[in-house]
Amino acid sequence: MKSLFLLLLFCHVSSPVKHSLKILYTASSGIQNLPELVIVALVDDVQAGYCNSNKTIEIHQEVWKKLFKDKPELMELCTRWCFDILPKLFKSTLDRIMQQFNQTEGFHILQYMESCESDEQTGNTYLVEGGYDGEDFISFDVTKRKWTSQKPEADVIKRELEADKDRIEETVYLITQTSSVWLKLALNYGESFLLRTVPPSVSLLQKSPSSPVSCHARGFYPDRATMFWRKDGQELHEDVDHGEILPNHDGTFQMRVDLNISSVKPEDWRRYDCVFQLSGVEDDSVITLDKAVIRTNWVPPSQVPAGAVIGVVVGLMLLSVCITGLFIWRKKKNNGSREIRRDVL
Repeated sequence: MKSLFLLLLFCHVSSPVKHSLKILYTASSGIQNLPELVIVALVDDVQAGYCNSNKTIEIHQEVWKKLFKDKPELMELCTRWCFDILPKLFKSTLDRIMQQFNQTEGFHILQYMESCESDEQTGNTYLVEGGYDGEDFISFDVTKRKWTSQKPEADVIKRELEADKDRIEETVYLITQTSSVWLKLALNYGESFLLRTVPPSVSLLQKSPSSPVSCHARGFYPDRATMFWRKDGQELHEDVDHGEILPNHDGTFQMRVDLNISSVKPEDWRRYDCVFQLSGVEDDSVITLDKAVIRTNWVPPSQVPAGAVIGVVVGLMLLSVCITGLFIWRKKKNNGSREIRRDVL
């Protein structure tokens, strides 16, 4: 595993913003059409690379494609570990855990994550966790060099791991030291990409006149952003619901914050505005609460087109005719069946 982590651990970044790398491993047993091992690398929570034991490997974003193009030995290293070494390691580990649960068949999944987050102000934080069949199983404290089991079945494996002192020291070294060796190479290729800022598209949405107004920001990067409602320049905390920051398929992010307007008088609407702040961008994105700019799919009943009403009425009439015809058809069929039975008898 040492060589794989050397490729992608972008920790200790000399930047005032946070950067993180997460490597997610998913080993499975008994699931058809799913590779026995899938590995995903996330840089700043955006997928950077993917490979599986079915001999598929993908590099995402042009900046990382260029890195591997310029350094073909890295691709060769990743390929060997993903296609050969790691599948064997995770298969044996999964088999060992199944034994602890007295399982010999069925669908089972082992998930394992190693992550590193770097912050110039607070330092580096590390996380090593393992889960089995959707539940926490075991974790590793890098600072204390200690494994912790979350289930009784993990106790035996915990003792085995702690007995392997060399493996513990290698794990600690990989996460806390070796990444700095590869930092310069990573920043040479990815610093501008990792430090880029993309402003959002901010809009107001509302399902119906009685629904909260949602301020929605989409397509921004990075995910270090805040959004809030304010009245007369003062941030609001009541009647406000904050949503989580969610990823988009293109690597950008989206978020929303809802405002309950049930107690807001129409003449006071323009006293409210939504503010979006993005780390690294000086100017805020501000949009004022205004009915004219709210987007909605709701149509008042009185404004439903006459053609649509006529279409519904005609549709109901046709449905009634069909149902009536069905009853008549079934009645004739039943009468005919009785006549046939009489003839036979």
